[in-house]
Amino acid sequence: MARITLDGAHFEVDPSLTIIEAARSRGIDIPHFCYHPKLSVSGNCRMCLVEVEKTPKLVIACATQVADGMVVHTNNERVCSAREAVMEFLLINHPLDCPICDEAGECKLQEYAYRHSTGTSRFDEDKVHKPKRVELGPRVMLDVERCIMCSRCIRFTEGIVGKHQLTFTQRCDHVTLTTFPGESLDNPYSMNVIDLCPVGALTSRDFRFRSRTWEMSATASVCPGCARGCSIDIWVRDNEILRLTPRHNESVNSYWMCDRGRLTSFTHVNARNRIACPLVRKDGAQVPASWGEAIRNSARRLREFKPSQIAVLGSAYATNEDNYLLQKFARAVLSTDNLNFLSHVVVGDEDSFLIRADKTPNSHGARAVGVQRSAGGSRTVEIAAGIRSGTIKALYALEDDIAAAPEFVGVLPMLKLLIVHGTNTSATTELAHIVFPASTFAEKHGTFTNFDGHVQRIRPAVATKEEDRQLGGFTLSRWDKFSSPFDKWAQGAKRDARPSWRILADLAAAMGTKWKFETVDDVFAEMASKVDFFHGLTFQRVGSLGVTGGVTSPASAAAASAARS
Repeated sequence: MARITLDGAHFEVDPSLTIIEAARSRGIDIPHFCYHPKLSVSGNCRMCLVEVEKTPKLVIACATQVADGMVVHTNNERVCSAREAVMEFLLINHPLDCPICDEAGECKLQEYAYRHSTGTSRFDEDKVHKPKRVELGPRVMLDVERCIMCSRCIRFTEGIVGKHQLTFTQRCDHVTLTTFPGESLDNPYSMNVIDLCPVGALTSRDFRFRSRTWEMSATASVCPGCARGCSIDIWVRDNEILRLTPRHNESVNSYWMCDRGRLTSFTHVNARNRIACPLVRKDGAQVPASWGEAIRNSARRLREFKPSQIAVLGSAYATNEDNYLLQKFARAVLSTDNLNFLSHVVVGDEDSFLIRADKTPNSHGARAVGVQRSAGGSRTVEIAAGIRSGTIKALYALEDDIAAAPEFVGVLPMLKLLIVHGTNTSATTELAHIVFPASTFAEKHGTFTNFDGHVQRIRPAVATKEEDRQLGGFTLSRWDKFSSPFDKWAQGAKRDARPSWRILADLAAAMGTKWKFETVDDVFAEMASKVDFFHGLTFQRVGSLGVTGGVTSPASAAAASAARS
């Protein structure tokens, strides 16, 4: 270890660290623009200048390695004067765009102008004008005037993605960020440059001008776009999701996420085809019903069938808690072993970085809690064949459009009873005899387990009538800094959706089996006590970054499921 002195405090640090890394490890923040812990060092912004005793000139903290006996000053008069000079230089040609800039409120240049600038400008000449509204690619817009040439975006595309798409042209104050001739910023991770940009030069064409940062709440959650399960923040205004951004988690996605997950994994939450209330089929048509009527109707009709005539399909889109209660409902209440879930693997649609071929967030969790066939049970193709032959007459399906699966095409109309939990209208809900409106991933508490066995929490970012009714079940996360929960509840009294675990608990009670589950915490606690994979876990231990569960093989999971039943 190297013994160094930082601003009068003595530390022992790893000698392979640079000054800025050593300072960060000890909670000392050195201002910077171009430095990023996951990118190569460029050292071109000069904002991280510090003084090292016995060194004649100030040095850049991002590129200077610590040495034993080094004495560093990060906030003395000489360093502060240099920072003021750097800020003055950067602001000379920077446009006065703060009132219309999307980055306002989360802009490092804006923040540092308050913290490290003199507050006045000695520059009386005309600013250099550069191109604005430049389309770098299908998802990213560039305002060259705002660019401070930190090169973060260039280093990301080259060093992280491996694509040579961005570069600097010209020199001095005419330097311009652009794409290589014939190239476009169109890689699957292109929108990460927006998060990396410390100013408002790179903006999202999807989110551009839609909201100010301080007008939105940010809730920690998990991307449901694929089995990677990237840690994200959900940004909401007026009970509508406006954007998703990656949340740093070294165990899952580091600082990044793919463009597809960022743009498409939340659209169904805002969609107009959300199921607004329970639906019951009467005289061949689906009609709105109360929750009590739909549950009583489901209980009465399920009693009409023998256990062997009923099949249950879980969902890799549903949470661990939803799937756990579903398998418990299937085995303990319906007494059926015809239990499984659909796979949504797109062969070849993956890479070695983040994107996975499995396009669901929780297939690992569904298997771990026992949503799979036990001895004598059926695979999904066998369930479909049973419906076709008439041996299976009733199907209970959880949060999946099973009508779109090849094995179920054309067979669902043959069922005597189809009960569906759905978030949005689909071919499956159109065929259902009873439809329960289910909460989306952004409207409920719960956990997902990614392909690597990492268990992460999801939290409600969008309010529903259920969250309005169950005030104790809706908590404001530490990231929700800009709006009160009452704002969310007031806006959320539109969608009458409930988490699937609660629907299943109510239906079990209607069929004579009462479970003492008041909150999702209760479900998780029982799951952790009975499923080996989750043994010893609690919501508190899962925390904001998640935790890796136990290693559960399909055989042991099936054995555990048989024991529970």
